[in-house]
Amino acid sequence: MSGLKFLEDRWDDSIASKLDEPELLRYRSNLLGSDLRITNFGGGNTSSKIDQVDPLTGQTVKVLWVKGSGGDLGSIKRAGFATLYMDRLLSMEKIYPGVAREDEMVAMYPLITFGNNPVAASIDTPLHGYLPFPHVDHLHPDWGIALAASSNGKEKMEQFNKEFGHKLAWVPWQRPGFELAMMLKRAVEANPGCDGIILGGHGLFTWGNTQRESYLNTITIIDQIGQFIEKHAAAKNVPAFGGATFQTRDDRADIAKKIFPVIRGAVSRKQRWIGTYFDGTDVLEFVNSSQAKKLAHLGTSCPDHFIRTKIRPMYLEWNPAGDPKELEALVDSTLATYRDEYAEYYKKHALPDSPAMRDASPTVVLVPGVGMFTFGKNKTESRLTGEFYTNAIHVMQGAGALGSGVDCIDVPQAGPAAGAGEFTVYENYVALPPSEAFRIEYWALEEAKIRRMPPEKELSRRVALVVGGGSGIGREVALLAAERGAHIVVADRDVVGAEKVAEECKAIAGKEVVTFASIDIRDRNAIRAALDATIEKFGGLDILINTAAIFPSSPDGVVSDAQWALTLEINVTANYLLTDEAQKVLAKQGLDGSMVLTSSANAVVAKKGTEAYDVSKAALSHLVRELAVTYSPKIRVNGISPATVVKGSTMFPRDRVKASLAKYNIAFEENETDDGLRNKLAGFYAKRTLTHVPIDPKDCAEAILFLAGPKTPVTTGHLIPVDGGLVEAYLR
Repeated sequence: MSGLKFLEDRWDDSIASKLDEPELLRYRSNLLGSDLRITNFGGGNTSSKIDQVDPLTGQTVKVLWVKGSGGDLGSIKRAGFATLYMDRLLSMEKIYPGVAREDEMVAMYPLITFGNNPVAASIDTPLHGYLPFPHVDHLHPDWGIALAASSNGKEKMEQFNKEFGHKLAWVPWQRPGFELAMMLKRAVEANPGCDGIILGGHGLFTWGNTQRESYLNTITIIDQIGQFIEKHAAAKNVPAFGGATFQTRDDRADIAKKIFPVIRGAVSRKQRWIGTYFDGTDVLEFVNSSQAKKLAHLGTSCPDHFIRTKIRPMYLEWNPAGDPKELEALVDSTLATYRDEYAEYYKKHALPDSPAMRDASPTVVLVPGVGMFTFGKNKTESRLTGEFYTNAIHVMQGAGALGSGVDCIDVPQAGPAAGAGEFTVYENYVALPPSEAFRIEYWALEEAKIRRMPPEKELSRRVALVVGGGSGIGREVALLAAERGAHIVVADRDVVGAEKVAEECKAIAGKEVVTFASIDIRDRNAIRAALDATIEKFGGLDILINTAAIFPSSPDGVVSDAQWALTLEINVTANYLLTDEAQKVLAKQGLDGSMVLTSSANAVVAKKGTEAYDVSKAALSHLVRELAVTYSPKIRVNGISPATVVKGSTMFPRDRVKASLAKYNIAFEENETDDGLRNKLAGFYAKRTLTHVPIDPKDCAEAILFLAGPKTPVTTGHLIPVDGGLVEAYLR
C-alpha cells in the first residue's frame, strides 16, 4: 500500500473474500498480531459488531464480538472471541454506579452473553462497545505509546493531525474499565469526524466501517506516527537517551553466563524463576546510556508493559570497564534496595482490602555493558517480559525524540484518575504514577485472574539437565519431567538421539521449555559447555540427573585392561566430574538443588564376569553418599539402584543380548527381532525377582524424579532399589 514506510499491508483479498464476518474479525486480528511493531503478545484488542439471528426470538440482533480475556491477537481463533448482546451492553450505562464501583460491572458481562459462549469477556469489552463504529482496534504499538507517553503528547498529536490529515482525539490516563468506556464515548461525541483516539500513557484506538477499512486505518495511522517520530529524531540529530556513558563488553556473553545463575538465584529466593538474556542493539544502547538509570527507575507507562515488567526494572550501577567479579556483590546490595523500595511502594498504596504483597523481586535486571536479564514463571513468560521491556525502551526513545528540550509539567495524561503532580517527567517521557501502577498490579480483577489460573505442576519453574537423555532410562526421565512441568536440557554423546528426545519432550511441554546439548562426561570442558547451554537457555540449574554408563563386554567374555579403566572412568570418575561442575552453578544460585545418579543392583550383588561394572557401581553408590555430605546442606544427592533394564538400553546391543540368552540356555532364533530377543532376556531376569515384572525404564524414571523433586526435601545420600524385589540385592 502506498504511504506505508515501515509496516506492510498483509491483507489478501483472495483469502478475505471467502470469510464470513466472525472469520474476517479473526483474520484481521491475526494480521495485526503478526507484527510485534503493531502490538505485543497477548496485548491489544479487536472487535466487530455483527448482525446475527437471536436463537431465542428468531430476530436479527447486533452482537459484539470482542477478543476474550487473556487471548492473543496473533494466534486467536474464532472460538477465542466473547460475544455479547449490543443493546444490553449499551443499556448498562443506565445502571453504572460510577468509577468507584466500576469493577462491579464486570459481573454483568456473563448475563448479556450471546449464544451461551463460555469465553470470558475482557475488561476492555465496554471500550469497544461504546465506540459507535462497526469495527474497532485497540493496540499498543511502540510509536503510539511513545506519543501517548510524551509530556507534550497532546500538542504533538495535534501537529501530527495537521501533517497527516487525521482527526485523532486525546483522552487522559484512565485505567481500563467502564469509566474509560464512558470517556471514549464522550470524546467521540465531542470530536465529530475523529478517526482515532490516543489514550494518555496507554495506547491507540482506531476503527473502520468495514473489516478491511479498520485494518487499513490502523496500520496507516501507526505507520504515520512512526514516520512522525522518526522525522523528529532525525531533526534533533542527538544520540538516543543522552548518548553512551559505557561501552558494551566484547565478552558480554561470557559475563552473562557467569552472572546469570547469580541473578536468577537472587531473584528466586521466594519462588523460582526461569530466565532469558537479551543483548540486542536497542537493549545495549539503552543500558549503556547516560539516562538509563533514571528512566529505568521511572518504570513503564503502558499497563500491558507494566503487568509483566513490574513497577520498575532493577538497574545495576556497574562500570563495564571494571572487573566482572564485582557484579556478584552488586546484585545482592542492589536487590536489597529494590526490595525495600518495593515494600515501601506496597505500604504506601495498599488499601485494607488489597491482596497481600507479592514477590518483591524484579522481573527485569539491566546491566550496563552486558544487557538485560528477564524472568517469568516459564521460558515463554520470561521471553515475553524481555520483549515487553524492549517495547518500553522503544517508547522512552520515541518520547525523547518528540521532546523539545523542556519537559512539560502540566502533562496531558493528567485527568480524573491522577493529577499532573502525580506524574513524573524525564526527557519528555511520562511514566505511570506509582499509585496507578499499584491499582493495576493489585487490581482485584487481576488478582481474580491469577487465582483462576490452573495450579502449577510438580516440577514447574525447575530446570533439569538430563545426562544420558538420548535413550533408555534418560529418555523416560526427560519425557516424564516434561509431563511434570520441568524445563529440560537433554544431554548425550549421541547428539542425534538427544535432539530426537528433545523433540518428543517439546510435543508434550512446548517448544520453548526444552533444548538439547552434546556432552562427554569424561571431559570437564564438555561438561561446562553443556552447563553453559543450560544457563544460556534458562538462566540456571535446579536438577542434575545422570543415567549415562557403560557395561564392558567382549566376544570371549574377557574384559581388557583398557575396558576396565574405561568402565571406572565413565561410571565413577565422570560422575564426580559432572557433579563437581554442576555444584558450582548450584552454589552460585544459592538455591536448593538436587542430583540423582544411576547405580545398579550389581553394586551389592557379586557375580562372575561382570567385575568391572559391578565394582564401578559399588563405587558410584558410595560416591552418592560422599557427595551428599560434601554438598550439604543446599544440594541433595541421591541415586537409584535398578536391576537389569533391558528395554531401550544402549548397553544391550543385539550381540550382548544373544550372548546372555546363550549363557542362560534360553532358546532363540537368529531371525528374531531385537525387541523380541530383549523381551526374552527381560522376562528371564524378571523371574529372578519377587514381582516377576521386567524393570521398565519408566519405573526408573519415576524413582529418579521422586528423589529429584520437591516431595523428598529431607532425603539425601540414599539409593532407591528399582529391582522388582531382587533378594540377592538385599543389604545385609
